[in-house]
Amino acid sequence: MTQDKAAEDKGVTAVDRALNLLGAFREDDYSLTLTELSKRTGLYKSTALRLIDSLIGQNYLYRLADGSYQLGAKPLQLGAIFQRQLRTAEYVPPFLRRIVDELGESASFYVYQNGGRMCLHRVDANNQVIRDSVREGDWRPLAGGATGTILLAFRNAEDPEFEEVRSRLWAATFGGAHPEMAAVAVPVFGQAQTLMGALSVSGPRYRLEARGAQAMVPTLMRAGRELTALFGGDTSAFDQRLT
Repeated sequence: MTQDKAAEDKGVTAVDRALNLLGAFREDDYSLTLTELSKRTGLYKSTALRLIDSLIGQNYLYRLADGSYQLGAKPLQLGAIFQRQLRTAEYVPPFLRRIVDELGESASFYVYQNGGRMCLHRVDANNQVIRDSVREGDWRPLAGGATGTILLAFRNAEDPEFEEVRSRLWAATFGGAHPEMAAVAVPVFGQAQTLMGALSVSGPRYRLEARGAQAMVPTLMRAGRELTALFGGDTSAFDQRLT
């Protein structure tokens, strides 16, 4: 191994370790001591301290008077840039296409708007002659559809039905919005677990009933998890159901 290669690998390792230190902070942490950071990252205290000093110098960490550490202003600045740059049109359609490829049915992404649900993104299953008629920009009531159920449930509607949806993280309707159509949907979250929208697969009721909702859920869950991660949300609820 050349000296340049060795130096490059060492630099990459240092970056990985620094990012691990930043990632050690949890939502309910006020501050963390050097010992806590060392335990959470598996780094020696001496190594962690060198990296912490660099992170403080770049405003990624802040040292309190008691010697513990908080996240600095820089991550907040980067988060604000991320939020300004965030465009669902760049993130969502590739996942819809993947769902269509895997399940052979049309896929949509709905958001809450004006007391109902609007189809923001849509990819049709072109190999299917019979499919549900949905276009981007279509607005529909919340009641009756799987995506509407998701939007209601995770906007904290109080109803025993929604408690179950929140617990299992998906909803299915067969003949809900239309007697001959069916859909299965999962939520997508953003920062601070803000509900971004509902991801769904839909089509004729007879085809989806033949397959069964639970057979389609894993594909939707994986897509929902990855989109949630891209939008800065917590994926732990998905992780528990995908294991």
